[in-house]
Amino acid sequence: MSIAPGIPMSIAPRTPVSIAPRIPVTFMRVGPEAAQELAQAMELDDEAVVLQRFARGCQCYVGRIDGKFVTYGWVTFDEESIGELGLSFRLQPGEAYIWDCATLPAFRGQRLYPALLAYMLGELYGAGIHRIWIGADEDNLPSQRGFILAGFTPVVDILMTRDATMRKPRVRGRPGVPEEVVDDVRRAIFGNE
Repeated sequence: MSIAPGIPMSIAPRTPVSIAPRIPVTFMRVGPEAAQELAQAMELDDEAVVLQRFARGCQCYVGRIDGKFVTYGWVTFDEESIGELGLSFRLQPGEAYIWDCATLPAFRGQRLYPALLAYMLGELYGAGIHRIWIGADEDNLPSQRGFILAGFTPVVDILMTRDATMRKPRVRGRPGVPEEVVDDVRRAIFGNE
């Protein structure tokens, strides 16, 4: 049996931290009216994917510099696919999952991503969300550094074990993480199995 690279899942701090980006930026939540501009920032051929996300109830937060989107992140409140693993993450009421975040290449290294995350946390907690999750591929170290700067705590690793016949996901808690948090992630992925 082998273990393939997984996804570290992290949980947000109860009190958002303040992150000062290195350059002036304006953060905001946008809606379907920004679909075309979002599609361009996301390097999509058309805005259909963006509009589908809004239609599903997803929210999008962005950072603007000189009127243009330079960083963005999506939020789901019910269920979201973890496409890299072929799994879904099912949220409980009052939870949110942050995903598909990026900063345009010309603006990387300016702390825009962790500042966007901190802004998103403030907005989501202000709207009554009580638990916020985020994850990234194991080899996506820039995203993981951004999580840590924004105050997220890694709680589990979602691993794919492989044997001769099948792939099977496994959730492994990080040292010191309460078992009930690890169980919550297991339920979010596997249901009540």
